[in-house]
Amino acid sequence: MPTEQYLNAVLLLLVSIAAVNDLATRRIPNRLLLTGLSVALVLHLLSAEPGTALLRAFSGLGLGLAVFLPFYLLRGMAAGDVKMMAVVGAFTGAALAFEIAVLTWCAGGVMALVLVVARGRLRQTIGNIGRMLLGLVTLGHGAIVPAQDKSAGTMPYGVAIAIGTVAVLARHYG
Repeated sequence: MPTEQYLNAVLLLLVSIAAVNDLATRRIPNRLLLTGLSVALVLHLLSAEPGTALLRAFSGLGLGLAVFLPFYLLRGMAAGDVKMMAVVGAFTGAALAFEIAVLTWCAGGVMALVLVVARGRLRQTIGNIGRMLLGLVTLGHGAIVPAQDKSAGTMPYGVAIAIGTVAVLARHYG
């Protein structure tokens, strides 16, 4: 079995465990992510071209981190979600990590809309998004952005990352 198949199998297991844990506890354990990252790096080292494979892993890790970090900095996402996307990128490389991120954003958007409507918090959510955007636009211009009233609720974004990952892997390899 080629290394790529092992990478995909372990990645599917990782995102499944993370999604279930995120649903149950609203947390993605660092131990799970560190184990996943370690397995990804070892499998890349065991590939036919370890130098190229490691470069692909680190570029994917960097891209996964870079695309989700701004949302964490704007308080729109938890740190575990950012770290999970970085680890997913270490498995897949930058190109697939970007595809996964785009599908994750789509799945997360649908999930978020369903949750805020079901919880009756649409108005509050729109206000929070407005404050986040104001903070982004005025960043570094000395403007004071009013604090968020309160969160419109948490969402297990690990589920969205799992959906995006499974969809991309199924399309590419299924």
